[in-house]
Amino acid sequence: MKILLLGRGRTGSLVAEVARQRSHDIRTVGTAENARGAALTADNLRGVDVTIDFTTPSCVVTNIEACVSAGKNMIVGTTGWYGELDRVRKLVESHGTGFVYAANFSVGVNLFFDVARAAAAALQHEYSGQIFERHHAHKKDAPSGTAIALQRIIREGSGKETEKDLEITSFREGDVVGMHEVVLDSSADRIYLCHDAKSRRGFADGAVRAAEWLAGKKGFYDFRDVWRKL
Repeated sequence: MKILLLGRGRTGSLVAEVARQRSHDIRTVGTAENARGAALTADNLRGVDVTIDFTTPSCVVTNIEACVSAGKNMIVGTTGWYGELDRVRKLVESHGTGFVYAANFSVGVNLFFDVARAAAAALQHEYSGQIFERHHAHKKDAPSGTAIALQRIIREGSGKETEKDLEITSFREGDVVGMHEVVLDSSADRIYLCHDAKSRRGFADGAVRAAEWLAGKKGFYDFRDVWRKL
């Protein structure tokens, strides 16, 4: 496939490495050269099979609008834009493109989501819950998209809807790749669930595999609904 990668950050650099290892033709565009979507012209998008976005919350929606309007399938690993989710879904559907987004493209994190969904039953049995997330000091959004997804999954699994039942506490420190913890506490015991990313490799591998899976498809997908099919 011919892939256009938006973002040259740490995760984006690994995406490029993984894509080349899997024999894809990949070109990267940095934030500076793509201010307000300036690099996403018809000429630059010609021949591109899929675009992958690992940029920032401030520019991701502009990138989505440009790529989808040009009829390009898209993988989005950037978070912090989910307030626009319904509008983006309608845009994808109206242009007949394929789109996969995720708070986290790591297979390990998606397995962690399944564990958390099963554990959510504790909130029906006099347990209280908290979520803690830690990321590197330069991460733009807080709480993380993964923590918000985790909160939603546990609430759906438990039937609990009030914020006080599952508060998220965020930490930004050093070069932490990403750690997410769920604590379920009762008067009798305490349950700890934790996912600790050792590198960004899992995010990059999942994003490239999602791009491969999306080839020739149309529709709007959340990675957590499709990762087992990769």
